[in-house]
Amino acid sequence: MRQSTKDARASMVCDVSRFSLRGDVAVVTGGGSGIGRAIALGLASAGARVGVADMSAESAIKTAGEIAGAGGIGLAIHTDVTSEGGIGHAVKVVERELGPLSLAVNSAGIANAVPALELTTEQFEQMYRINVTGLFRSCQAEARAMLRTGRGSILNLASISGIVSHREMLQSHYNSAKAAVAHLTRSLATEWATHGIRVNSLAPGFTLTPMNTREEVSSMRADISRHIPLERFAEPEEMVGPAVFLLSSAASYCTGVDLVVDGGFTLL
Repeated sequence: MRQSTKDARASMVCDVSRFSLRGDVAVVTGGGSGIGRAIALGLASAGARVGVADMSAESAIKTAGEIAGAGGIGLAIHTDVTSEGGIGHAVKVVERELGPLSLAVNSAGIANAVPALELTTEQFEQMYRINVTGLFRSCQAEARAMLRTGRGSILNLASISGIVSHREMLQSHYNSAKAAVAHLTRSLATEWATHGIRVNSLAPGFTLTPMNTREEVSSMRADISRHIPLERFAEPEEMVGPAVFLLSSAASYCTGVDLVVDGGFTLL
């Protein structure tokens, strides 16, 4: 007997296999440390073959080794997202070694704090060169690869700093760059939807990564935690579930989303 439309929809809703990434090939920029590393390990755990691209060859090798040690397939790639053609080369290496690219996570980035009146043009432009231009180049290279198969999912790392500014953290260049990432994501999602490519962003809150153990943040950690409804910083691994969801077919109707994962900080 032919399954009814209602039954078919119910079956799809209950199909947890849609969260699986088995058979997918991913590249993760900034995959050598912090949230990028956690997501790279998470994608491998969900079944994907993962290219770990990082400016630090040593860090990329370490993460790829952790993936292999857990029974997955990881490939280390030394790349600089700010170099012309650097990420394009990384994508070609991933496809040659692991197969057609279907997933991408763009996590490479920097953070620092400088009062706006003291911020130099070079500091401002460096922030944008890495966090915005480098991310855009990465999206371009990844989408060009995905166009060949007519399917793909890209996840960009934005931040709650692109939504709210922090009185004690003087980082106008970082905040505005992360706001640019979120809107760039929406713009690319609009352009590439008809090509079978979804583009979303993840906006983490305060997370225990090297960026948030720098002095200007760690010295305020206890005070910041008091303003988070869950009363603590996140562990990098707590970004993995949201990332896997947005990349997987379970999120097949999600594109242009900026998913906030901040313990409730922006609710206040």
